[in-house]
Amino acid sequence: MKTKLIYYLYGMAISLVLSVGACTDYLDKAPDSIISSEDAFKDFRNFQGFVERMYHLTPDISKHFWVSSFNWGEDEVVTLGNGEYLMGFAIDRGNYRAYIGKGDSFLDRNWSASGDRFQKSIWGGSWHGIRVANMGLEALEAGLMTDATQAERDMIRGQLYFFRAWFHFQLTTYWGGLPYIDHVLPSDEPLTLPRESYRENALKMAADFKRAAELLPVNWDDTEIGRRTAGYNELRVNKIWAKAMVGKTYLYGASPLMYQGINGTPLQYDAEMSKLAADAFGEVLSMVENGETQYALVPFEEYSNLFYTIQQGWRMPGGTEAIIRSPTYGPDSYWRQMNSYQPSPMAEGDGIVLAPSANYVNYFGMANGLPLTDEDSGFSETQPWMDRDPRFYYSIIYDGVRVVADDLAGETRDLWQWANLYTGGSYVNDPRSVSRTGYLNYKFIPLGANRWDQRYGYGMAGHMHLSWMRLADVYLMYAEATAQGYGNPNASASTFSKSAVEAVNTVRERAGVEGVHSKYTGSTDAFMSELIRERAVELAFEGHRFNDLRRWLLLTEYPYNIKTRQHFDRAAPLDHDADPRENSVLNWREEVIIERNLTNRHYWLPFRTEDVSMYPEFYQNPGW
Repeated sequence: MKTKLIYYLYGMAISLVLSVGACTDYLDKAPDSIISSEDAFKDFRNFQGFVERMYHLTPDISKHFWVSSFNWGEDEVVTLGNGEYLMGFAIDRGNYRAYIGKGDSFLDRNWSASGDRFQKSIWGGSWHGIRVANMGLEALEAGLMTDATQAERDMIRGQLYFFRAWFHFQLTTYWGGLPYIDHVLPSDEPLTLPRESYRENALKMAADFKRAAELLPVNWDDTEIGRRTAGYNELRVNKIWAKAMVGKTYLYGASPLMYQGINGTPLQYDAEMSKLAADAFGEVLSMVENGETQYALVPFEEYSNLFYTIQQGWRMPGGTEAIIRSPTYGPDSYWRQMNSYQPSPMAEGDGIVLAPSANYVNYFGMANGLPLTDEDSGFSETQPWMDRDPRFYYSIIYDGVRVVADDLAGETRDLWQWANLYTGGSYVNDPRSVSRTGYLNYKFIPLGANRWDQRYGYGMAGHMHLSWMRLADVYLMYAEATAQGYGNPNASASTFSKSAVEAVNTVRERAGVEGVHSKYTGSTDAFMSELIRERAVELAFEGHRFNDLRRWLLLTEYPYNIKTRQHFDRAAPLDHDADPRENSVLNWREEVIIERNLTNRHYWLPFRTEDVSMYPEFYQNPGW
């Protein structure tokens, strides 16, 4: 795969030696088998191998476990039975402590720089990554990189600053303000560093990301250093990664949860920090739109390539839109994860179905750009699939869609050839093996992904992978930060010509959706209702919603604390030759099937008891 990190194996040998702690087996090795610090850091090749250890510490969230649960907002409903072990099921019940020691959670302690995707976690991997980054920075300060040009030293230093901030960002996103570790902690001294506020952490993270942006190139392939590994640099940290993370760090720091705390007011931002975020994102978008980067929104006809590829030689999804991606750990998306998006009788997985909640599907508005709830939208409960936002048809399987391309026979044909999602239909009649909501998620797999068509899997080189950040997300974060920082959705940041409204419309235009209606652009509050909905649609099921609801202080608020199912009858027998968008239904109604009784303490995850028992300054999060 062209995105491999080719210094990695040598770096493993170096970093394993340098990270030895209490283990004393190394004392038994012959002297010439030990890699000295002088050799480890002396030139670019050796030092880059050390750095690349950190790339392999970030989880690949769609492949973290056999079936990965990563949508913990109001977006997804898990089947009963086999699905009840998933972290998303525990989140619905407020059992946040379930992440501790939980195999399917990407939050816990497991970490490894090997290719074992099960050994990747935010908590363990991030703390280790911070230590490795600080070891590298101290090696540079000590002058151990002796055989190198200044450009090579800058490239190494930029990556180290990025990763130190990146791993702190991952930790603080879920646990709040922490000690910001900017040096190698001695192993023989007690820990005393106090937890800082989120704002204090954010300012330090932003400073590190800025340092990284100053030192790194836009595109490694355009540099003398990068040309040594030309064609293999897509996953390496660059200037755009760092600048975008400056913006995201400021935006998170400005967000209501981080700005006010768990008892704050929803959607009340720190305007000063929002403006910093807007200007940082504006720099990125100006560079993109001026053709100064390798990034661009992909055409809508290639939209699925952002999330999965088929028959493309296991090509990593993302295209020109993916900015930050973790390494991928094999294509094991077919056997487990990709099977979990369709009824179990059609698949070969574990009897788990991850289905969109009906209330989340309602965020997919109309092609005219209006939400379903707007009296002028044209939405009809008798023809609910008509004239919807085109992303609805790319992402959601609704009643009457032909799912199996091959012609089936007899009862099998009647049950599975078409999506029977009406009340009593075969796609919804068993909460332990089919959809619990009246919908299915097909954003991550193609039509024909079933046991009969075999339109995915190893034989088809089917590969699912999700980016940590993509360009559409940057446009939407810019829109949010600009509206909040400059106090008007029609304002622009000082670094980019487009207004907040125009940034959202850029994303919509790609999908063929009309822009934000003027009734939602007259005030920041009105605009935020559409921005919240737009993020739900464009970034659906990509692992963002839980963190968005938390930082907005909306996780505990109605209607974001419920999940629903839609019921309806077909108005006429299904016409297999008709366009399913035009089908009519009767008796349309919605039923709440999950109500999440979450409280303010659920805005932050708890620490393990043993962690908060280490020393008094490292205290537990409120309510836990």
